[in-house]
Formats: sequence, structure tokens, C-alpha cells
Amino acid sequence: MHATDDTAKPVALLARAGAARDRLREALIAAGGRIVLEEDPNQLEPATLTSAAPQVVLVALEPAVEDALERLESVLETPELSLLFEEAELAARREGWEAQRWIRHLAAKLQGHGNVLPPGLEHEDAEPAITLEPGLPPRPADGHVDAPLQFHLDEAQVQAYDLPADEIYEVPASAREPHAQVLSFEELIAGAAQPSPVETVPPPLPPEPVASVDPAAKVAVAPIGDFSSWSLLDEDGYETAPAAPVAAEPPPALASLLNSELSLVDLDEGAAEGNGAVLLIAGIGGPDAVRRVLAGLPEDFSRPVLVQLRLDGGRYANLVKQMARATPLPVSLADPGQGLNPGEVYILPDLIGLESAAGGLRFCAEANDLLQALQADRSAVLMLSGADVAMVAPVLEFAGKGGWVAGQIGEGCYDPAAASQLAVAGMSAGDPEYLAAELAVHCAA
Repeated sequence: MHATDDTAKPVALLARAGAARDRLREALIAAGGRIVLEEDPNQLEPATLTSAAPQVVLVALEPAVEDALERLESVLETPELSLLFEEAELAARREGWEAQRWIRHLAAKLQGHGNVLPPGLEHEDAEPAITLEPGLPPRPADGHVDAPLQFHLDEAQVQAYDLPADEIYEVPASAREPHAQVLSFEELIAGAAQPSPVETVPPPLPPEPVASVDPAAKVAVAPIGDFSSWSLLDEDGYETAPAAPVAAEPPPALASLLNSELSLVDLDEGAAEGNGAVLLIAGIGGPDAVRRVLAGLPEDFSRPVLVQLRLDGGRYANLVKQMARATPLPVSLADPGQGLNPGEVYILPDLIGLESAAGGLRFCAEANDLLQALQADRSAVLMLSGADVAMVAPVLEFAGKGGWVAGQIGEGCYDPAAASQLAVAGMSAGDPEYLAAELAVHCAA
């Protein structure tokens, strides 16, 4: 990989003194470069760089040298120069396999070839052609900056549904029916091990008694192929059964009931029951926490469940698929104008609010304060990992009106700031499984 002194390109290394500069110097030497100038850009004059006559300039980028690079811009833009940029922070911590890979790419640039494979694999035909470049990948959106690892894991899990997959197993047509029962693999194995039920044939009915027939009466029998003389019932051979006697007057108790005025229950009395729901608020680490809560709810859960989880990129349809696999409850994406049904889970996209209607609660196309629409004594709020701290005060006010409030703390809670404030205020707190069990008991009361 190393080039001779005659063929090696002269390189100018522009970096501030420190670990990044030391690592870049070692990489240039290992890649076969000939360093003709090594200097701090802040202390370098354009004439000094020109007199060194480099063919390649390697610059360690960091905020402290931005002004110096503008001052050297007239020399760096010379067409004869090849510029290589490397982030100083990344260069300082690069080591091991990653450092060796970057040296191979640096050598390919300095020596003008395309071989970036490790030694011994230069002629592998099966190795795909790659054009890797040293340096950091493009910076993510502002919502990802300084986010913990769990944030990226949650995003990857949600976006995984957009990736292509091999279709090895085709679902039978019967299983694709809307009301078809889908059995698990264990249930199918258990069903195959059981012996097939033997069809029980009912015993033949005894022959009906044949009425005595006058021997003198002769009945002409029609041929089997002639159906003109067949009938279901010989009307002349049977007498009509007497009609059941009808009571002249109903009993006194029944008469008083029939004479009373009956009416349906006033719908307004039960309207308040339709304004109860469970609100799950989450953020970083939230998909896993929401999944664990939904997995702990029983099939007969009696409240609608609202999930407010902000996702970068708005991939809420994938979140619906992910949560539907974790809970026996139906999961859907909230839609404006849609009413809330007990025992169903609704994923709330951005700009979706909640309002009261004649039949209970329904979604609206304008984001609002969800807590204002909920009936406190029939509702609950769980603040899970990553919940917005700004929501703590409204949630505690909601608890003061009779709402059941709890927060997630403990192992697996990557951002417990909001939930911890609830615990300090005396609200229930625990892991998602504990919260799901407590929520089921509360909503069953």
C-alpha cells in the first residue's frame, strides 16, 4: 500500500495540534503520503502553503478553523490542488478496524487507484464494487441531534414495515376473510395432534305406525318416474286440530303492566359514560413503553385508548401495525369525525384533536387540549418514557378533578423526567406492566 518517495504525492496537513492531528499524520504515513507541510490553519500564511507546493491538502474541520480557511480560500481553490476534508472529532476517536478502512480509502485517493479492500482480497471477483468516502454521514434532522440510542431504535422499528421482505408463506384464502379465526403455530400443532372427531350418525327413527286400511280399498300406485301424484300431505286424511282456548282477560299483574306507559332510557343519562378514555403520552423510548402497556390490557378492556406519540417523519401507519401485533385490542389510526369505541386503541397523528359530540367523543381535524374533552372521573392518563414535562401541570390538574394519573419509572424508562414529577406529587408509578395491571383494575371498577 505504501508508495515510494518518488511516486508519493506531497501532502499538506492543516490541523490544530492535538489527537486529531496525530491520528491524521499516522494515517497519511500509513497510506503512503509524503507530508511536506504540517501546520495549524490559524497560524498559516497563504504564501507558506503555496511555497510548500503540495498536490493534496488534508484539512481537519472544526469550528475553530473556519475563519482561517476563509483566509486561505484563494490558495485552496487552486485547480492543481486536491482537497480532502475530515472532521477533527471523528478523526480523533477513530481506531481499530475503522481506522484501517479509512487508511485504505486515503491510500486509494493518494495513489490514484480504486482498491479499498483489505490485503488478500484485492482480486476477489465476488466482492462488490464500493465507493466509500471517509467522514461522517449526513447529519440527521434536528429532532435526532443528541438523541439517545433508544430514539433511533424506536424509529428503526417503526420504519421497518416499509422495507421489502421475502414472501415465503402465503396465507390461505380462508384466513384472509374478515371474520376468519387466525390460529397460532402452537394451536395448529395442538390441533393436528388431536384425533379427528368421529361423526356420530343418529340412530334411525322407528317406523311410524301405519293406520289400518280397508282391504277392499285399492290405491293405484304411480310409476316411480311419475311425480304428478305425489303430495306432502293428504288433506282429506287428517282432521284439523282444535285451536287453543284464548283467555278472556289477562291476569291482573299483566294487565297493569300492559296499561302502563313504557319508554326507553333517556340517552342523556348515559351520554356522560361515552366521554371516558385512557390517554397514553410518550416520547423518546415511547414505542416500547406503549407496546408493553397495550400488551398488558385484557381483551374486555372497557375504555377507548388514545396514544399520543410524536414520530419524526409521521410514520404513524407503521406504528399502528407495530402496536396491533402487541395487543388483542383493535388498533387504528385516528381520523377526523370518527367516534371513539370502548376497547379500541387509536394512534393520534399530528393535528388531531378531540371533541364532545351527541353520542360521546369523536376526533376532530384541529389539535387541542385532549384533557379538556375527557370526563375526569371516567378517564386515566399515563405519562410514559419521553413524555413532555410541560404536560405535568395539566395532568396533575386533571388528577385533581378525579382523573386517575400514573407515570413510568424504573428500568427501560429512557426519559423519566415527567413521570418522576408525577411520582413526587404522589401519583402511581412503576414499569409498563405494573401500570397496565393497575389501569385494568381502575377501569373495571
